[in-house]
Amino acid sequence: MQFRPCIDLHQGQVKQIVGATLNQADHQVIENYVSTYDSRYYAEMFKQDQLKGGHVIMLGEGNKEAAIKALAAYPGGLQVGGGINADNAQIFLKAGASHVIVTSYIFQDGELKIERLNKLVETIGKERLVIDLSCKQKDGQWYVVTDKWTKFSNIAINPTTIKKLEKYCDEFLIHAADVEGKRAGIAEELVEALTASVSIPTTYAGGVSSLADLQLFERLTQGKLHVTIGSALDIFGGDLSYQEVVDYCQ
Repeated sequence: MQFRPCIDLHQGQVKQIVGATLNQADHQVIENYVSTYDSRYYAEMFKQDQLKGGHVIMLGEGNKEAAIKALAAYPGGLQVGGGINADNAQIFLKAGASHVIVTSYIFQDGELKIERLNKLVETIGKERLVIDLSCKQKDGQWYVVTDKWTKFSNIAINPTTIKKLEKYCDEFLIHAADVEGKRAGIAEELVEALTASVSIPTTYAGGVSSLADLQLFERLTQGKLHVTIGSALDIFGGDLSYQEVVDYCQ
């Protein structure tokens, strides 16, 4: 199990927000934390602690400059996502990203757009691609959600879907959107299902708020999945010690 850190960018700033509020009709984004430090500061921290595979996520417009600043500070150490497509992926890879992360570009109108996925793989190679399978629960199943987690697709997270998509990417990033940013514990059923299904590196995000949660995650996954933690960390205004998490996972 690796700890994969995150740098979430909103309006050019490093923030921790409840992601499901990004596209609410009243535009009332719930911010858990707004940092006084820029993206480079966190990238340099993660580089110093030798944490590879963390992700920089651009939440909406106005974040490209901040993302590239982080990538330049830790070349090859960070992945980047948010608005990535076949036309701009190379820009971020050349800027220092190890991988690009995609969701909405390949999941549109409730379906997997296989021609877009093929185009992306042809452009950058599967070894530089992470597919984000951020999901919510509906009718007892987990479904991929797009458009800042506001729209359900018809893509269920199950062994068949996982096996199909593994052929196209190097890793998965999977946010449990129902619990993301709420510090309310992990989505245990999803974690167990992923552990039983995936055969490539997979990072889970959502709900880890204490060392007890982290220990539960490790036990359920037997170390097979990686984990990211955001708003619960003290470096993002939470109560969970970043250093303790780094030490535990190392």
